[in-house]
Amino acid sequence: MTDERPAPAASTARPLGPSSRSQVPDFQVMTILGRVAELRAAGADVVSLCAGEPGGGAPTAVNARAAEVHASGRALNYTPTLGIAPLRQAIAAHYGRWYGLDVDPARVAVTTGSSGAFMLGFLAAFNPGDRVAMARPGYAAYRNILAALGCQVVELDAGPAVRFQPTPALLEEAEAVHGPLAGLILASPNNPTGTMATRQEMAALARWCSGRGVRLVSDEIYHGVTYGSSSTAGDGAAGGDAAGVVRGVCAGEYSAEALVISSFSKYWGMPGWRIGWMLMPEDLAPAVSGLSGSVSLCPPAAAQYAAVEAFTEQSYVECDVQVAGFARARALVLENQGRLGWTDAAPANGAFYFWAKPGEAMLARYGTSTAYCEALLERAHVALTPGTDFDTAHGEEYVRLSFAAGERDVAEAIERIVAFQQDSSPGAE
Repeated sequence: MTDERPAPAASTARPLGPSSRSQVPDFQVMTILGRVAELRAAGADVVSLCAGEPGGGAPTAVNARAAEVHASGRALNYTPTLGIAPLRQAIAAHYGRWYGLDVDPARVAVTTGSSGAFMLGFLAAFNPGDRVAMARPGYAAYRNILAALGCQVVELDAGPAVRFQPTPALLEEAEAVHGPLAGLILASPNNPTGTMATRQEMAALARWCSGRGVRLVSDEIYHGVTYGSSSTAGDGAAGGDAAGVVRGVCAGEYSAEALVISSFSKYWGMPGWRIGWMLMPEDLAPAVSGLSGSVSLCPPAAAQYAAVEAFTEQSYVECDVQVAGFARARALVLENQGRLGWTDAAPANGAFYFWAKPGEAMLARYGTSTAYCEALLERAHVALTPGTDFDTAHGEEYVRLSFAAGERDVAEAIERIVAFQQDSSPGAE
């Protein structure tokens, strides 16, 4: 008996696959961390200076509160979309303490890390096709999130002459070439360079943005991780607290239209707690609230309850002690720059990164910073990050060393790097 059923029609379904908006490059530092884990699992003693992860952990009071919350057996249900009231109030009070700003807690949105704040902020502020400027070198996630949302990323070639920070002149040039901008991403202290905007520079950028209807997005997650005091910052490099300690310039001091983003990850040493926040401009608050309810429902509940304790006097003291440790590690790197032979280094005034070229001999030997970092990890078991995550034009000439791991690890890494480079020098083999 023959089968007389008609042959199936040719399929008209489109091929399945990932969206075009998802085609952003991998974050190289996460790949390196994966390799570090593999080497350690195999028994290797790896010194990892590739990630911006403080080694000291959360303040004592935060850990104690988290233990209480989990031991209580209470249900950790959804919280209000923009965060619990005590935490929003504590964050608002923090702006009075460090910057002298009177912030309405209603303007504070607690988010799932600063990454959640960037996603919500960018969604609320920009439309597909909008041009948004950022300095190059700069944090890769800005570029990747904006590209995934359909925005046009306009990179400003902010090199040593402008201390790796954007300027009104660079913005004017960008608009002349690319057309009107919708936004500017400013990071001070900057990742990967550690450079900071002065008060005069922040004021000038805020004026420029306000005068042209450009949304200023200020990444301030490294505030507090800075080196120096207001008495030594002769150009008014940053705002200082009552003790005269430089913390950073808050964009909110100069613009009510700025979207200010921060986090507990760096100064408070809580990257894995996934708690950040934003100060919402009044016109964006309804959009952020609506989006947050759909994108994340709420930030992690237990982390919110514990994070309230980050703003106690003792917590500030403990965090400042940790920053003093970063300062000692930073001093070690600066003191040994000559031994390392690294050149074209950024000032590293804040954050915990050292951005430099690994020297002509190493680049001649390995060709790229990526190859140099791979060889250093495999042979000397020191993990650094090549500059490609941060600079799409010159990244293969630079490396980023994170001294967040502390003085001991940095000291050990320096000795290993020096020995590795000596073994890699011409005539060493």
